[in-house]
Amino acid sequence: MSNHKKHTLSAKIWIEHEGKPLIGKGGAEILQSIAAENSITKAAEALGMSYRYVWNYLKKIEKTIGEPIVETYKGGKAGGGGAKLTKTGKSLLSEYKRLETCLSEFLSEKKTGNKQKPG
Repeated sequence: MSNHKKHTLSAKIWIEHEGKPLIGKGGAEILQSIAAENSITKAAEALGMSYRYVWNYLKKIEKTIGEPIVETYKGGKAGGGGAKLTKTGKSLLSEYKRLETCLSEFLSEKKTGNKQKPG
């Protein structure tokens, strides 16, 4: 009599600092876009977000951890400035990607029923 519907495993991850959330998928996308575009403005546009939202998001993270994750610089005679991830920003993004990969591999194994042998 069971009308069991097929289900799938799913999970969300985020990185916390002292119990406070720092970045999840959206935050990682922001950091990745800043790294690719070398600009907060261009990163926000590419993600369909407002500059103000992205700026406030970055400042919230920086306030939580007590150090900058993005370094901005003014342009010279040639024009506009830009932005780049600091060592801490790169580290946060790298750690998030590592966790995302591990989780994805785990969920894929569960989906297919395959288990990797410890090696």
